[in-house]
Order: sequence, then structure tokens, then C-alpha cells
Amino acid sequence: MGGLLVLGSKPDPALPPPEAFDELACANGSGASAARLGLPPPALTVMSAVLTSGLASGRHSIAALAGLETRDLYFLPRPPPQGRLRKRLRRRWQARRMRPEVLARELRRVSFRWSHWVYWDRETLRGRLREVCGDAPEVLAAAERKQPSTGVMALVLGLSLGRWDRYILSGFSFELTHAYGENPDIRERGTTASRHAETDTRIMSHLAQRHGKVFTTEPTVCQRAGVPLLAAALYSRTREEARESR
Repeated sequence: MGGLLVLGSKPDPALPPPEAFDELACANGSGASAARLGLPPPALTVMSAVLTSGLASGRHSIAALAGLETRDLYFLPRPPPQGRLRKRLRRRWQARRMRPEVLARELRRVSFRWSHWVYWDRETLRGRLREVCGDAPEVLAAAERKQPSTGVMALVLGLSLGRWDRYILSGFSFELTHAYGENPDIRERGTTASRHAETDTRIMSHLAQRHGKVFTTEPTVCQRAGVPLLAAALYSRTREEARESR
């Protein structure tokens, strides 16, 4: 079945050796990073509705994808607005721009191409998350408090499709940094820390333990989420294969 490289937007990602994966999954603008690294077009890309919310970070990511492509494009809707009334009203106003057809229009404007557009509503996405997490209550509760990042949802969707026997996380750092330029959100928020970090680390850790086929090339992901390093896994496999060949 081969391996799936799930590429986040972190600058200077630690890529696995080419023989470790067969296909690529991207999140939001990380396809721009993939192109610069000479990787093939992604088999799947997950994009958040936030890209067209009007925030400068969304426009930044869309612009970086100019002229690129993906095979399957999955649209990730925003959760219902929460918090104080003023915040909920602002989110409802933004929701007019965060529709699938708006994202499709903006991507076509920069000549980004796809073969298949996939739209799953929030209930379907919840079902996929429950499926791959085995209904773990603490994981699902964390996802309800804060939606996972688009990169982690790319991992969740990849696992739910069941097409690969190894999943490799590269280009993840739990920060807002982008490989394709400065993320405007950093200056606006005054921090590089991602609000998704707590949810993401919990989900990554659970999926790595539950499935036994999720690995990372990033020491930060290994240290914070307990995801095994791919180099160690490949070394262990090579050693086991050598014993079996004797």
C-alpha cells in the first residue's frame, strides 16, 4: 500500500528518504512548500474555510499556491461560532465568505487546479475523527474545544481512507510559521504559537499509539506528541529484515 507523507507548512521541513513514501498530502498552502522542495503534486490536499475569511494569512496561503495542483481537494468547514455575542456575530458575517464555492473561485483566480473536489459536512468529519480515534473521549473532547489544525485533519482523513500502511508527519512545529513567507497572523497576534497545539499534540499522540503506523521526521513532534521518529523505525525494520534473511 505504500506510505503517505503529510506535509505541514513549517519552514525547512525534515523530509524522509524518497523510498519511505509513495504519495503526498498537503494542508492549506503547504503545496507551495512541496513544489519548492521538488516533491510531486499531492494526492490530496485539505484546505480550511478560513482561507477565505478575509484574514491576511488566508490570502497569503492562496497566493502561494498560484499555478499549482492537487489530485483530490478536501474542504474543511469552520465550526459554528462560539463565545461572546459580538464575536459570534462577526463570525457569522465572515461565514458568508467561508463557503466552498468562494474558496473554489479564489483558487481558480490564482490558477490552482484539482481533479476532484470533496466536501464533507462537519458531522461526516466528526465521524471520520471518531473512527480513526476509536471514540477516545478525551481526544474527541479536545477536538470539540478547539478544532484540529488543517495539517492534523489531513492525517485523520488519510488514515480514514485506509490507502496507505505508513503515515509520515513532516513540516509540523505547532507554530504559525510558513515555509512560503511570513505568516501575517504572527505580527497580528504577537506570537508564533498555534492555538491548535494542545488539540494537535493530543490527537497525534493517540493516533500514533493506536495505529502503530504514524511516524514523524520532526524532533519537536516526537518530543511534544510522542510520535515515533521515522529514522528509528526504518532502522528497526532494516535490522529485522536482515535477521529474517539469515
